[in-house]
Amino acid sequence: MRIPFFKKKAKKQRYTIAFYNLENLFDPERNKNTLDRDYTPTGIKKWTVERYQRKLAKLSKTITRIGEEKHPYPPVLIGVAEAENNSVLQALVDTDPMEDLDYGFIHFDSPDERGIDTGLIYRKKFFKVLHSEPLALMVNNAGGIRDTTRDILYVKGELNKELVHIFVNHWPSRRDGDVETEYKRVIAAEEIIQNIESIKLQELDPNIIVMGDFNDDPSSKSIQVLKEGASLFNAMETLHIPDSRGTSVYGGKWNMFDQVLISNSFLNYEKNTHSFDTAGIFDHKSLKEKKGKYKGTPYRTFVSHRYMGGYSDHFPVYTVFTFNS
Repeated sequence: MRIPFFKKKAKKQRYTIAFYNLENLFDPERNKNTLDRDYTPTGIKKWTVERYQRKLAKLSKTITRIGEEKHPYPPVLIGVAEAENNSVLQALVDTDPMEDLDYGFIHFDSPDERGIDTGLIYRKKFFKVLHSEPLALMVNNAGGIRDTTRDILYVKGELNKELVHIFVNHWPSRRDGDVETEYKRVIAAEEIIQNIESIKLQELDPNIIVMGDFNDDPSSKSIQVLKEGASLFNAMETLHIPDSRGTSVYGGKWNMFDQVLISNSFLNYEKNTHSFDTAGIFDHKSLKEKKGKYKGTPYRTFVSHRYMGGYSDHFPVYTVFTFNS
């Protein structure tokens, strides 16, 4: 029986936005300007063309599946960390199955000594880039010398013709101690807050997405400063269970360093706008160690210098939005 037109329900238009730390996506070529010698065929990790192509194939397949348990279509936006250069991101989007989906990307070389940067991958069909730039993160080490860390990638664009502002992050690491380096990540939070305040001088209620590997958990000081200072909603906050769930593992505990925070404008319903629907960690069984003491943790490409052949030492995270047509 035909359903009367006035009783038909409009099909929901839903879109996935994700973030993924790619774990040292280097090409095998030596770059004299960065510390990438380990990731060459003659380096300690024996990073060959074959290993590189195998990693690209694994990452490409994973990216197109992020969030499939909540929404079956590939993400329209993917923030990434630990990409060496334009070359590796071009190779990634040219690898099946991403190649068929017409992905583009944005990347700038940062001052990071190892040459690992942030980037934004986007489906050209749904997202139009209006402006992009790297935001330098000016932090010093304890001795007063600048920490040449990753820039923050800022992108302004239209998602299904709705204006959005995106910040992709990979904040300073905890290598020298989480407490000792906390101030660096707080400075990163304050840098983003300052940029959002500038946007708010131009727009009444801007749509903001801040994603990245923050090297801090949702409860950490830096994330709380960011959340409160920029009036953001942390879609990842309730997903972190230190004893059993997160995006990476260190010292036997789960961290939730990978997060997506959004402005409150996405929590409202208005025609021709996007509304936040749900969030998740994409920890599919294919991305996990299958046995041994690390069973259930991310299936890594390397453990120290030992080649494991996995995907990444982080699980991706994602948010799903509904477009209110």
